[in-house]
Amino acid sequence: MNCDIKVAFIGCGNMGGALALSAAKSGCSLMLADPDSAKMQSLADVTGGKASTNEVCAKTAQYIFMAVKPQIIGAVLKDMAPILKERTDSYVIVSMAAGVQIATIHNHLGFNCPTIRIMPNTPASVGAGVILYCTDGVSDENEQIFCKLMQGAGMIDALPEKLIDSASALSGCGPAFVYQFIEALADGAVDAGLPRDKALLYAEHTVAGAATLALKSGEHPCKLKDAVCSPGGSTIEGVRALEAGAFRSSVIEAVIASYKRTKELG
Repeated sequence: MNCDIKVAFIGCGNMGGALALSAAKSGCSLMLADPDSAKMQSLADVTGGKASTNEVCAKTAQYIFMAVKPQIIGAVLKDMAPILKERTDSYVIVSMAAGVQIATIHNHLGFNCPTIRIMPNTPASVGAGVILYCTDGVSDENEQIFCKLMQGAGMIDALPEKLIDSASALSGCGPAFVYQFIEALADGAVDAGLPRDKALLYAEHTVAGAATLALKSGEHPCKLKDAVCSPGGSTIEGVRALEAGAFRSSVIEAVIASYKRTKELG
């Protein structure tokens, strides 16, 4: 990628930092801005980016990633709006604020501009994330550049904006539910006598392996589950215990609860 492409990240938290690492791998010119100067400089050291300010980013960056919380994105955009409005060159706003629609972003700015709304998840920090996105007013060329900037973070998939919130309740919030499951698997094994370090290691690899098999086989999860359950065996006893504890219903309710909260935040 052309190293003259200037990419800015306003916000250097965990998610912004993960995507900044992906962008840095593309060879772009990276700018970082955050009120926490230590956090900003730490990310600059890791990515090779330059510490900057919101104002400088708004004046010069071609891709401006808004890596701030939904509760404050409005105020940040309103502060940047006068600078952005004066620009005569092209730029793209990329927002990862949960629940905040593109129309709301434009309302905060007071005008429309090319905008990409994304919902990444934390595994992006190790290149295994899911990055959902939708666009408004973005050219095909700029969309392709965005995808190249994010390709080091994991799977990238375009969705209609009306589906972003429901999808992000799964991919954005889902890792937390998976981590709880991993911890619970390990706790069960510890209770059965396995040392804690071994229990965590085996739980992590079991979940990763099961997900890999599901992806590569293309089989429905219920078929893969049935293949492990021998008649009268130990696995079906465990499945019965999960059913008695409303395991599937609890997971469904967790995703629905996350979806409702995402809508509230927007």
